[in-house]
Amino acid sequence: MTDVFKNYLSSIGGLLAEEINFSEQFFKPIRLKKGDFLIREDEICRHIGFIASGAVKAFAIDKEGKENITCFKFENEFAASFPEFVAQEKSGRSIKAIEDSIVYRISYPDYQHLLGQVAAWNGVIQLVMEQEYKQKERYLLNYNNKSAVDKYRHVLSSEPMLVQRIATQDLASYLGITQRSLTRAKGQIHRPSIL
Repeated sequence: MTDVFKNYLSSIGGLLAEEINFSEQFFKPIRLKKGDFLIREDEICRHIGFIASGAVKAFAIDKEGKENITCFKFENEFAASFPEFVAQEKSGRSIKAIEDSIVYRISYPDYQHLLGQVAAWNGVIQLVMEQEYKQKERYLLNYNNKSAVDKYRHVLSSEPMLVQRIATQDLASYLGITQRSLTRAKGQIHRPSIL
């Protein structure tokens, strides 16, 4: 397990050093190349993963075959479809690497065993799920029913990493606008003012 993951677990509190050391055996590193899937829509969600480096996007495919991106996850974040993982059901969305990534993932049987051995992991999972919920709430508050310019302005001020690391078509999908609208919004905001 990398220091990144151990440092994350130490920083959130709730786990003792020996519990963190015990936990590391259950998380297996995998390397994802850009475009590789961590989780596929309509397949049983068998793993959750912690991103040590890189980034992923979560999305579902609509009836027209278009990707609808619901979130991005970066270093020091868990990536999963938690409800489906806990219930061992088919995932309602895919999670795919958008950069070469290293993810430490745990299988459902190992997760169950870990919870049985280290009760404090319940608190970790609760914290992760609360963060997921807050992220969804922020998304709804800041991107729902707003103009393309307002959405892009919010991204620039509150989530600049998205502008720096996310492809234009993925950012447009996340914001619920067309690529063309995003390009126009960028032009309006970044246009030099005439004196």
